[in-house]
Amino acid sequence: MKKTPSLFALAALLAALQLNTAWAAAAVKEAAAPRPRPAAKKAPAAATPAPVAMAAEDETLSPDQLAAAERVNRGDAECEFSQTVKVQPHPQRPGLFQVLFKNQIFTMAPEPTTTGAVRLEDKRNGMMWLQIPTKSMLMNSRIGQRMVDSCTHSEQRATIAANAANPTGGGIGIVPVTGPAMATGPRTTTNIVTNTATDGTATPEAPPVVAAGTPAVTPTR
Repeated sequence: MKKTPSLFALAALLAALQLNTAWAAAAVKEAAAPRPRPAAKKAPAAATPAPVAMAAEDETLSPDQLAAAERVNRGDAECEFSQTVKVQPHPQRPGLFQVLFKNQIFTMAPEPTTTGAVRLEDKRNGMMWLQIPTKSMLMNSRIGQRMVDSCTHSEQRATIAANAANPTGGGIGIVPVTGPAMATGPRTTTNIVTNTATDGTATPEAPPVVAAGTPAVTPTR
């Protein structure tokens, strides 16, 4: 006699089929779901460019700058190590100058100073031409380095010669402050002495001249 499956067995088989169907559906759904993409890396922010200095040709010169331009020595300056710097007026812009050194040409504008020195600047390239009565120098102000020094124009050489002939006015062209004559020689301490006049009275002599900076000394009695 053939046995028929019990209701319990049929229920178990049906539950297994349903479970397999649920797993398959979940697998299909997971495979179909879009996978999250990795976040795109942000490009590094571009560095903010440093401000560019205005070219000398673009500057509008002030009256003080134009006045300073009148004091610039024009022409060749003989420098150390047999080098030469040439300073010439700009061909198109009155008040500006072209400073030639080796194979470079710097367009510079005069800048007023409070020291009496003459200063030309190429702010875009960080170059400076500094002129005092006895010499000039070309500097890279951006890195604080002298490009060439001890440059002398014919007018500066004339000043040097005049200072040599008159040492009291030497130095770098700044006239020293003059004052009363000061004593020279070794510093000494002298008591006030008296002379006897023709009438028998004692008259004090003039106090000795003491060099500047010498502490005052009280005479002994």
